[in-house]
Amino acid sequence: MDDAGTPRFRPRERFWPYADLSEQLSDEEIAALDPDLHAELFGTPPRPLSITVSFPVLDSADYARAVEMAKASSEYREIGSGSSFRHRARFWPAEAVKLRDLFEIVGRFDATEVLVDDRPVPYARELWLPLIWFLIPR
Repeated sequence: MDDAGTPRFRPRERFWPYADLSEQLSDEEIAALDPDLHAELFGTPPRPLSITVSFPVLDSADYARAVEMAKASSEYREIGSGSSFRHRARFWPAEAVKLRDLFEIVGRFDATEVLVDDRPVPYARELWLPLIWFLIPR
Protein backbone atom coordinates (compact mmCIF):
# COMPACT_ATOMS: atom_id res chain seq x y z
CA MET A 1 0.00 0.00 0.00
CA ASP A 2 1.15 3.50 -0.66
CA ASP A 3 0.84 6.46 1.70
CA ALA A 4 -2.74 7.17 0.57
CA GLY A 5 -3.83 3.62 1.54
CA THR A 6 -4.46 2.31 -1.98
CA PRO A 7 -2.95 -1.03 -2.95
CA ARG A 8 0.08 -1.03 -5.26
CA PHE A 9 -1.25 -3.97 -7.22
CA ARG A 10 -4.59 -5.59 -7.82
CA PRO A 11 -4.87 -9.34 -7.12
CA ARG A 12 -6.15 -11.54 -9.87
CA GLU A 13 -9.79 -12.64 -9.86
CA ARG A 14 -8.75 -16.25 -9.54
CA PHE A 15 -6.43 -16.01 -6.55
CA TRP A 16 -6.71 -19.54 -5.14
CA PRO A 17 -5.47 -22.43 -7.26
CA TYR A 18 -8.21 -24.64 -5.82
CA ALA A 19 -11.18 -22.45 -6.61
CA ASP A 20 -13.10 -25.29 -8.24
CA LEU A 21 -13.30 -27.46 -5.12
CA SER A 22 -16.71 -28.30 -3.76
CA GLU A 23 -17.66 -26.43 -0.61
CA GLN A 24 -19.50 -29.47 0.74
CA LEU A 25 -17.75 -32.57 2.02
CA SER A 26 -18.63 -35.85 0.36
CA ASP A 27 -20.10 -38.69 2.42
CA GLU A 28 -16.75 -40.51 2.25
CA GLU A 29 -14.89 -37.43 3.52
CA ILE A 30 -17.36 -37.01 6.40
CA ALA A 31 -17.03 -40.68 7.35
CA ALA A 32 -13.23 -40.38 7.38
CA LEU A 33 -13.18 -37.40 9.76
CA ASP A 34 -11.63 -37.81 13.17
CA PRO A 35 -14.48 -38.29 15.69
CA ASP A 36 -13.45 -35.20 17.70
CA LEU A 37 -13.39 -33.02 14.57
CA HIS A 38 -16.73 -34.45 13.44
CA ALA A 39 -18.26 -33.59 16.82
CA GLU A 40 -16.91 -30.01 16.62
CA LEU A 41 -18.14 -29.47 13.07
CA PHE A 42 -21.52 -31.17 13.23
CA GLY A 43 -22.25 -31.60 16.92
CA THR A 44 -22.35 -34.86 18.78
CA PRO A 45 -24.85 -37.16 17.12
CA PRO A 46 -27.32 -38.87 19.43
CA ARG A 47 -26.35 -42.51 19.43
CA PRO A 48 -25.98 -45.39 21.86
CA LEU A 49 -22.72 -46.54 23.37
CA SER A 50 -20.36 -48.06 20.84
CA ILE A 51 -17.37 -50.34 21.15
CA THR A 52 -14.74 -50.23 18.40
CA VAL A 53 -12.16 -52.93 17.86
CA SER A 54 -9.08 -51.73 16.00
CA PHE A 55 -6.45 -54.19 14.84
CA PRO A 56 -3.53 -54.28 12.37
CA VAL A 57 -2.61 -56.97 9.88
CA LEU A 58 -2.14 -60.05 12.05
CA ASP A 59 0.09 -63.05 11.59
CA SER A 60 -2.69 -65.52 12.25
CA ALA A 61 -4.51 -68.24 10.37
CA ASP A 62 -7.81 -66.60 11.41
CA TYR A 63 -6.87 -63.15 10.08
CA ALA A 64 -9.03 -63.40 6.92
CA ARG A 65 -11.99 -64.53 9.01
CA ALA A 66 -11.43 -61.64 11.44
CA VAL A 67 -11.44 -59.13 8.57
CA GLU A 68 -14.64 -60.66 7.22
CA MET A 69 -16.26 -60.36 10.66
CA ALA A 70 -15.04 -56.77 11.02
CA LYS A 71 -16.53 -55.86 7.66
CA ALA A 72 -19.87 -57.24 8.87
CA SER A 73 -19.94 -54.72 11.75
CA SER A 74 -22.16 -51.64 11.78
CA GLU A 75 -19.33 -49.35 10.70
CA TYR A 76 -16.12 -50.60 9.18
CA ARG A 77 -13.12 -48.51 8.12
CA GLU A 78 -9.58 -49.14 7.00
CA ILE A 79 -7.15 -46.46 8.09
CA GLY A 80 -3.44 -45.88 7.59
CA SER A 81 -1.09 -47.64 5.25
CA GLY A 82 1.96 -49.85 5.47
CA SER A 83 2.92 -50.67 9.04
CA SER A 84 0.30 -48.26 10.43
CA PHE A 85 -2.61 -49.91 8.56
CA ARG A 86 -5.55 -50.80 10.84
CA HIS A 87 -9.04 -52.25 10.58
CA ARG A 88 -11.66 -50.44 12.69
CA ALA A 89 -14.97 -52.15 13.39
CA ARG A 90 -17.66 -50.37 15.42
CA PHE A 91 -20.33 -52.37 17.23
CA TRP A 92 -23.51 -51.23 18.99
CA PRO A 93 -24.80 -52.93 22.15
CA ALA A 94 -27.28 -55.01 20.14
CA GLU A 95 -24.31 -56.60 18.33
CA ALA A 96 -22.65 -57.98 21.47
CA VAL A 97 -22.37 -61.49 19.99
CA LYS A 98 -20.60 -60.23 16.84
CA LEU A 99 -18.25 -58.13 18.98
CA ARG A 100 -17.40 -61.09 21.22
CA ASP A 101 -16.78 -63.39 18.26
CA LEU A 102 -14.37 -60.90 16.64
CA PHE A 103 -12.61 -60.16 19.93
CA GLU A 104 -12.05 -63.89 20.54
CA ILE A 105 -9.91 -63.91 17.38
CA VAL A 106 -8.04 -60.58 17.61
CA GLY A 107 -8.07 -59.95 21.37
CA ARG A 108 -5.05 -62.12 22.09
CA PHE A 109 -2.79 -59.73 20.15
CA ASP A 110 -1.30 -56.76 22.05
CA ALA A 111 -1.70 -54.50 18.99
CA THR A 112 -5.49 -54.82 19.18
CA GLU A 113 -7.18 -51.78 20.69
CA VAL A 114 -10.64 -51.52 22.23
CA LEU A 115 -12.23 -48.07 22.08
CA VAL A 116 -15.35 -46.95 23.89
CA ASP A 117 -17.19 -44.30 21.88
CA ASP A 118 -14.04 -43.92 19.75
CA ARG A 119 -11.84 -43.17 22.73
CA PRO A 120 -9.24 -45.29 24.48
CA VAL A 121 -10.39 -45.69 28.07
CA PRO A 122 -8.76 -47.45 31.02
CA TYR A 123 -9.70 -51.10 31.42
CA ALA A 124 -11.57 -51.28 28.11
CA ARG A 125 -10.67 -54.96 27.72
CA GLU A 126 -10.97 -55.91 31.37
CA LEU A 127 -14.13 -53.99 32.33
CA TRP A 128 -16.06 -52.60 29.38
CA LEU A 129 -16.08 -55.73 27.23
CA PRO A 130 -17.32 -57.99 30.05
CA LEU A 131 -20.08 -55.47 30.72
CA ILE A 132 -21.12 -55.73 27.07
CA TRP A 133 -21.08 -59.54 27.34
CA PHE A 134 -23.91 -59.22 29.90
CA LEU A 135 -26.10 -58.07 27.00
CA ILE A 136 -25.78 -61.45 25.28
CA PRO A 137 -29.01 -63.44 25.76
CA ARG A 138 -28.56 -66.76 27.50
